[in-house]
Amino acid sequence: MVATIENIKTKWLGAFPEHWQVLRIKNLFQEMDIRSETGSEELLSVSHYTGVTLKRESLENEDDHITNAESLVGYKLVGQQDLVINIMLAWNGSLGISPFTGITSPAYCVYRIKGNNNPEYFGYLFTTNLFKAEFRRHSTGIIDSRLRLYSDKFFSIFSVVPPKEEQDEIVQHIKSQSDKINLFIQKKQRFIELLKEQRQRIITHAVTKGTNGNIKLKLTGIEGLNQIPEHWEIRRLKNVSKTISKGTTPSTVGSETTEEGVIRFLRAENLYENKITLTPTFYIDEQTDEILFRSRLEINDVLLVIAGATLGRTGIVTENVLPANTNQAVCFIRPEKVLPEFLLLWMQTNYITAQIWLNATQAAQPNLAMGKISTFYIVYPPIEEQEQIVAHIKTETATIDTAIAKAEREIELIKEYKAAMISEAVMGKLKI
Repeated sequence: MVATIENIKTKWLGAFPEHWQVLRIKNLFQEMDIRSETGSEELLSVSHYTGVTLKRESLENEDDHITNAESLVGYKLVGQQDLVINIMLAWNGSLGISPFTGITSPAYCVYRIKGNNNPEYFGYLFTTNLFKAEFRRHSTGIIDSRLRLYSDKFFSIFSVVPPKEEQDEIVQHIKSQSDKINLFIQKKQRFIELLKEQRQRIITHAVTKGTNGNIKLKLTGIEGLNQIPEHWEIRRLKNVSKTISKGTTPSTVGSETTEEGVIRFLRAENLYENKITLTPTFYIDEQTDEILFRSRLEINDVLLVIAGATLGRTGIVTENVLPANTNQAVCFIRPEKVLPEFLLLWMQTNYITAQIWLNATQAAQPNLAMGKISTFYIVYPPIEEQEQIVAHIKTETATIDTAIAKAEREIELIKEYKAAMISEAVMGKLKI
């Protein structure tokens, strides 16, 4: 049997088994605010993607700092099975039941389950769209980036409460199904990685050896390049480019970015899979400083991320992107004596990738100096052959790109299924 709550304060819960209770969250959780005296405990991270995880596991390099804080003394202690919520992103599902003991940011809230209840059930329940919408409704703030779900508001929200035995059954069902789904996703992601490696081999071989397998080769004397077709040249990037320059951050010259405007302001996150994505996009006003005007992009400019974790990503400016500028984390190379599409492909080769990381300074964030980029070597076939190579790569990688897109879509669909499965299970709408 299914019950529907008529009370105006709880009708948003919709239908659920009639023998389930409805209680305010204050009757289910108590807030914990015990602080670390040494700061030596394991630092935890909270994300709407992964829930509560060990912060050190998210570091890209062993030498990266686990935190920028001078001391972790005063951070909040977290016990196993405690609920940790990033109150600034509760509306986006940035919360989870911790499988670890450790510490977390003082800006987060830590809650401990009361009575004979399974905290993992509520961890799943609170990440559903139903509860995220309710968290948003109870959060304080004008815009998303300023929303806060304070404890008094969190405690005032009603929740469904199945009997403990059913909570356990629901949790086990979700875990069992999630394990199968996660395995499927892992296999698809590995399949995508293999396809991308195959695509990379096709590109690297074509732009360094050409499309004629019988052509005579010569030694370059350059480490990492080895042999190229005998009639090809080797040039510096600066000798085939009109301009190699990086953008400027508007705030440094008295301008601001906005969500609406005339001129797109591209950043590192706008470069993905060797293309320019316009989501998210910020803008700058039409009337801009002369410094920004000099970094205005043109069609066929090849973009390269030169700072940050996405160092080395590339893209090419198309007409639909313009007018646009970039910030200082992205440089643009304006081709003059080389086919733009060939240059884009060259910037994706293993040789250039190696040069980028060899020459990048490794401070808090990797950074590649403009002077280094201009001295990079580029193989230089006749323009006719550049056109042939570009056409060859497009043909040879078309099937691969289709397979990658299909696999990525399958991952999106199975994630949507997983979210729907969890939502149905925690509201008692699945027969378990």
